[in-house]
Amino acid sequence: MQVKGWHVAREGEAVTLARRCPARFDLKVETLLPPVGRLDRLAHQVRQDMWRALRDLRGFAPVVRVTPCEGGVTVEAGGEVAGAVPRQAVEARIADVLEDRANRARWVNWAA
Repeated sequence: MQVKGWHVAREGEAVTLARRCPARFDLKVETLLPPVGRLDRLAHQVRQDMWRALRDLRGFAPVVRVTPCEGGVTVEAGGEVAGAVPRQAVEARIADVLEDRANRARWVNWAA
């Protein structure tokens, strides 16, 4: 399914949001969040904040996968990159977005 230029794939209970199809993770960082009711809303919010943090990264196409798990949801954030990038530095920037307390609270509230 495509929503406003974004591909939304449902694989079992998991939701994957990507700019390109098929989704590819050249970079990936994971985190665990409390349970939410709307996985698609969570994926969109994470994607927006990740994009804001990485908009200067040329050739970047964000991908977010949200999967229910015991005790909450696993969020995998990252994406596809055309060309060489400083992988560790970029993944650290993604981790900063995922671990920001204000972001996490807003995401969970929005996707409740």
